[in-house]
Amino acid sequence: MIIKSIAQTSYEGMYKITPGEGPAFFARQEYVPGITLDELMAGSEVAPEHDDVLLDAGLASAVELKAVTYLARAEQCRAGLTKKLIEKKYDKKYVGMALDYLEKRAYLSDERFARAWLHDRRINHFEGRTKLAGELAARGIGREVATAALDEFFTENDESEICQKAYEKFTRQGKEGEKLMAAMMRAGFSYKMIKDVLQ
Repeated sequence: MIIKSIAQTSYEGMYKITPGEGPAFFARQEYVPGITLDELMAGSEVAPEHDDVLLDAGLASAVELKAVTYLARAEQCRAGLTKKLIEKKYDKKYVGMALDYLEKRAYLSDERFARAWLHDRRINHFEGRTKLAGELAARGIGREVATAALDEFFTENDESEICQKAYEKFTRQGKEGEKLMAAMMRAGFSYKMIKDVLQ
């Protein structure tokens, strides 16, 4: 591959490469083992065995740029972002490369996502630890990360007070007796905590 032009972009560490033939593409150093992008210049020739490496870097960079648009809107977890990108028809190999880089730079963080998700969830939902743990697991958050986020959440938010609010919500909906108990159990509160609130 002959390099027609190469220049750093305003996005840190990202280069725009225009080959002698074919469309321009973006690449970052982390995606191109065996090639030093700083040493490339107009007229440089990339060894044929490195052509695929450079093209892979271009595809990983395209995924990264798309992933960053999602991250700019809201915190994402790795599993959820992977699903979104694959649904956009990006190859799993390049999704993995891009997300590994974003995690390494702390742009993508399951820990941060879990904390933000719990904070947002409490606004419209009154749920106990068990329910919240299940919801985090369903979003691909690992047990250790979820446990740490839940410990922090319930340090700042009294679960028994949340249970009381859930009780008030369900009674307003007309639930009582066994139906009330079942609804509160489904909301993730322990039997003991529910009994304490009912009394």
